[in-house]
Order: sequence, then structure tokens, then C-alpha cells
Amino acid sequence: MNDQSSNTPQTEPEVTESFSTAEPDIHGSPNRGLLGATIGFFVGFAAVSLFGPTAKLLDENMMMTSVQLGLLVAMPNLSGSLLRIPFGAWVDTTGGRKPFLILLGMSAVGMTGLALLLSLVGPSNLTIEYYPLLLLFALLCGSGIASFSVGIGQVSYWFPKKRQGWALGAYAGFGNIAPGLFSYLIPLLIGAIAITGTYWIWLVFLLAGTVAYHFLTPNAYFFQLRTHGFSFGDAREKARSYGQELFPQEGLWEGLMKAAKIWRTWPLVFLYFTTFGGFLALTAWFPTYWQEYFSQSLAVAGGLTMLYSVLASVIRVPGGILADRIGGVPTLIIAMLLTAVGAIILSTAGVTWIAISGLLCMAIGMGVSNAGVFKLVPQYVEEAVGGGSGWVGGLGALGGFAIPPVMGFFVEIQGATGYSNGFLVFVTLTLISLGLIYLLRRTGEKG
Repeated sequence: MNDQSSNTPQTEPEVTESFSTAEPDIHGSPNRGLLGATIGFFVGFAAVSLFGPTAKLLDENMMMTSVQLGLLVAMPNLSGSLLRIPFGAWVDTTGGRKPFLILLGMSAVGMTGLALLLSLVGPSNLTIEYYPLLLLFALLCGSGIASFSVGIGQVSYWFPKKRQGWALGAYAGFGNIAPGLFSYLIPLLIGAIAITGTYWIWLVFLLAGTVAYHFLTPNAYFFQLRTHGFSFGDAREKARSYGQELFPQEGLWEGLMKAAKIWRTWPLVFLYFTTFGGFLALTAWFPTYWQEYFSQSLAVAGGLTMLYSVLASVIRVPGGILADRIGGVPTLIIAMLLTAVGAIILSTAGVTWIAISGLLCMAIGMGVSNAGVFKLVPQYVEEAVGGGSGWVGGLGALGGFAIPPVMGFFVEIQGATGYSNGFLVFVTLTLISLGLIYLLRRTGEKG
């Protein structure tokens, strides 16, 4: 995105009048764009918890291996990660509405298929033969997770520079609460109406959020004007007169390619793989961990997962403030060490309250780390910030797909103790991350 300043007032009322009598109406406002994008991301991001709270119920008759179970709960994160890159880039061409609606539509198709499968076959009749179909539906449902990158672009184009931090913080913060909230609500719904009815209600919720997004969220002024036939330059000038400051560059794909050639991009990808990818992975894995290792009820497992997910989400805001004050590198070092401590506690804990202390350490450490990584992107990939953000956000989130099957492998070979020893994966990831942070710091006094 190209930074364009304006002398016009930064806060504009909703625009409903035409630019001239011959032109169609241009409508919308920054706050309306933020509200709609946040609602859309909230309903799409909930797919992170698609199978985590229900995995044990589905497995009663399917008899999945631990690796298969880990792959199933992680599958939504595969599409939710990889689709972030092309759909995020698409925003610069058409605005956010079309890619956002397509992603939510794909997610609704997957949820419809899942609900129909449970209705027609019945949860008690599911066998391992249905496993590939569950993976497909999970892949489709995960498309909504990729709406994160679309919403980032959409919100950024609506708001002036001096309000970007608040707007993007509100967007990401409220949206990130969805997986933890659903991890808590799903067990309660299952207790009231069973698993099949729960997924039908989820489908209704997703469709309602999609409809709300459709009616609430117009594209920023620039993209509306482009739709009405304005040239790139004319649309930019007209939109600037209404307070818009940020505009797309012509050629974001070139930015992606340029960022890929900058070696510092890839350590940052790994750091985000550990922190945000790890956040996604644990949101999906924790319900099974608490049920299988500590024999907690479905409701308690969901509540503890919500505690982790919500804390890791809301702590990003003070984490960003800390990174502004002391720098991204010191913030990351502190947060990574705290994450490692939490992982060590969880890998050795034999009682619930000690494990909960490890959960809290990991939630705080990962949440603060997520803020610290993106503090470093414009400093270490300053020649291609947009492209660097695309690689970091997209490939880094793949941790949510890759980590749960690895943790499942520990259970496969070690039995019940594998649920605790699996957290050694995070000890390893944080140690490697600390080495990469040191490398980045040695090669340039930035952050």
C-alpha cells in the first residue's frame, strides 16, 4: 500500500452524495467499514475451533490414529493460511468485498457439507471411510480464516494513518476472540442439542455474519470510484478529497517477489510460524489435551481453551505498546522466553493447576510475540513491507496446520505421556526462534 497524505480532515461523515450530478453515489464510512470487516472476520475465524472441541466425539467410532486426529483438527488452518496470500493481494485490485464474500461463501459450503453429513449418516455411524470427506469439509471451512488478510487491507484503506493502529488493533483483537469463544460455546450447545444441531446452528451463525458483512461493508472510496469507471489517478484524487490516505500500489505481486528475495523475510516467517501458527495449533489441540490427559469434561476443556485463546488475543494490544516502547527485538526475546517456560511447564505438569500456569505463560508469550513480529516487518523488510507482511502472515500461519499432527505423533508413539511430551515441540521452536532473533540483531541494529 502506498502512503498518501492529505490536508483534509481525517474523520469524515458517511458519504452518500454524488461527486457530480452525472456520477453514482459513493457511500460508506471508516467506522462502518471497520464494523463490517470485524464481523466478517469474527465469523470466518471461528473455524479454527471447528473440530477441536468435538474431536473426541467424532473419534468414538472412527477410531482415528493420533496423527489422523491431529491432522483433522489442523486442516482448517491449511486453507486459512495459504489463501491469505492470494486473497490478500486481490484486495489491491478489487477492494475487500469480493474476496471476503468468496472466502465466507467457501466456508459456508464446507459447513453445509459437514452438517449434512452428520445429519444423513449420524455421528454414531461415522467410520474411518468418511475421514477424507471430513478433511475436505474442514479445508473448505478454513477458508474463512484467510479473511484476516483481506480485512487488514480493507480496514487500512478506510482509515487515515493516525488512526491505523487503533483500527487494526480493534479488528484483529475482536476477531481473534472467536476461536476461544466457540471452543467454550460448542460443548455447551452439544450438551443441549447434540453435535449435529450444534453444527447447524454454527452454519446459521456463519450465514448471518456473511449477510451482515454484505450489507454493512462497502469498499473504500477509491475502489468504488474505480468500479464506476474512474482512472487510477482520478479515483485516487477524488478519494483523497474525502479523507482516504492509503492507496494500492500497481503491482503488489512484484512486492511479494521482492520480499521473497530479502533473506530477513524468512526468519520473520519462522518467528510467526512459532507464535501465531502456534496459537492456532494450540487453540485446536487444547480441547483434546485437557480431555484425554487430565480427563476433564468437554465443558471444562472448552473453558480452558477459551482462557488461552482470549488471553493470547487481547494481550496483543499491550504487547504492541511494549514493542513501541522498548523495541521489537527485546519484546520478542522476553515473550519467547516466557513461551518456552510455559511449554516446559506443560511438558512436565502432572496436575491440572500446574498445567494451567503453563497455559497462561504460553498465552501471554505468544500473544506478545505476535505483536512483536509485525513490529519488525517494516524494519527488516523495509524495501517491500507489503510483500513481507504477506509472506509472514500467510506462511507463518501454517504452523496451525503443521504442529498438531506432530504433537499427535508424540501420542502415537508414547501413549498418554505423549500429550505432555508433545509440548517439547514448542520448546524447540522457541529456542530456534531465539537464535534467529539473535541473527537478525547481529546483521543490523534494528528493532
